[in-house]
Amino acid sequence: LKALADRYTERRKRAISTDQIMCFPGTQTTIFSIFLALTESGDEVLVGDPMYATYEGVIRASGAAVVPVTLRPEHGFRMQASDLALKINNRTKVIFLNSPHNPTGAVLRKDDIAAIGALAKSHDLWIVCDEVYEDMIFDGAEFASPLDDITLADRVIVACSISKSHAAAGFRSGWCVGPHEFTKRLLPVSETMLFGNQPFIADMTALALSAPSAVAADMRERFARRADQLVTRLDGVAGLKVHRPSAGMFALVDVRGTGLSGLHFAGRLLDEALVGVMPGCSFGPVLSGWLRLALSANDADIGRACDRIIAFAEGLSTG
Repeated sequence: LKALADRYTERRKRAISTDQIMCFPGTQTTIFSIFLALTESGDEVLVGDPMYATYEGVIRASGAAVVPVTLRPEHGFRMQASDLALKINNRTKVIFLNSPHNPTGAVLRKDDIAAIGALAKSHDLWIVCDEVYEDMIFDGAEFASPLDDITLADRVIVACSISKSHAAAGFRSGWCVGPHEFTKRLLPVSETMLFGNQPFIADMTALALSAPSAVAADMRERFARRADQLVTRLDGVAGLKVHRPSAGMFALVDVRGTGLSGLHFAGRLLDEALVGVMPGCSFGPVLSGWLRLALSANDADIGRACDRIIAFAEGLSTG
């Protein structure tokens, strides 16, 4: 807990104490527990569409309803306060953010967060933010957290883990940071579910957080380079458009110009060209005409995949 308190005190430029932090087995369990504590049947949670595939389940497990809010390509897929405002009613309880965002790689800016924070204050809403990709931001983008704003301190909870920053997903080490009153009320939920964490994982996490992650630095460089490779090779070719991410380990390709949906393009690409990609509709209807490509494949494999994607897309336009 002290290692985490030190980390957040340094990064957020304000005092964060150990009694504001709770540890869980990974970000997934953390987010599940947060919503179990904050929401119940009849409540609504505003969350961006597209969204990470498990969000709908962890929200609905508490009895709350998921209310999708469109993340628009023209805004770089960053959540806009004006779009949130249209979905708020007397059942709204939480604004759920994910920055850096999976699957789009979008990173919220300070002005985005300020506008969203003002909306949360005016409607007395909680802000929950999944920040698991915080250490995976590419050059040219700057991380901002709702936890930075002291005026939001009584309504912001952030979730994170070492899964991405240290490529240590198998260890299941995550946490949340929020107001002390919240963590005090969350403790009985955690004790009922888990009855404690493994000391060796806590020790390992403290060690991992004691210095900047060399693993994250290496991944940032490799993933940014591969994102640029996709832009160079695919953008503007045979009806394809590439959205370059600002962070993370994925890139999006808009295939609507080919005349196929993302689902049909992905299926045929696998069958006919032996290239596996994720149809965007897996993350919500906003991406029904998109694909998600992994940047974790090596450079040579991404190059070969680009060759096959181009040949397949050009075949569609000539066939």
